[in-house]
Amino acid sequence: MVNFGKVKMEADEILLDIEDRMEKAVAKLKQNLTGIRTGRANPGLVDSIKVDAYGSPCPLKTIATVACPEPNQIVIRPYDAPTLKDIEKAIIASDLGYTPNNDGRVIRVNIPPLSKEVRQKMVTRIHELCEDAKVAIRNVRRDGNKMAEQSEKNKIFSEDVRDETKEEIQKLTKKYEDETNELAKNREKDVLDF
Repeated sequence: MVNFGKVKMEADEILLDIEDRMEKAVAKLKQNLTGIRTGRANPGLVDSIKVDAYGSPCPLKTIATVACPEPNQIVIRPYDAPTLKDIEKAIIASDLGYTPNNDGRVIRVNIPPLSKEVRQKMVTRIHELCEDAKVAIRNVRRDGNKMAEQSEKNKIFSEDVRDETKEEIQKLTKKYEDETNELAKNREKDVLDF
């Protein structure tokens, strides 16, 4: 006799796992897109900077506030004044190519305008990141389909339940791929807007 409660629970567990992993792929894409520079200043541009302060490397946002009071400027205000020089060194040492201006209280980073070629390279990078996220989502779909097939082989699922589960997994795949496309399209628009 088939235990329908167990079947439903197993299918729900598979779908929850799949959805969680797909959400993580989209979240990683969002994080990666934040680091891509647009024509405007954005606190995310300095998120990747690690500052050697207090004896160990610390993410910049944990030791200072980062704001963009103007479209072409980032202002970094440390919580602790002695870390100002450490922050300045970290910005200079980063591969971002920014020149910090230290006035003794805050660091100002002026963001130069982007050339057309640089903008095109960034659009290409956005497409690469989007495709990486889609590949991750498709790999999760493949894993989910394997779990559904394995549950059928183990006599937990009938063929119908297996097929329904795979259908739901495909719907989730479409939903999250559409979300990645939308994120990439919006970021591309930000990069290309002058």
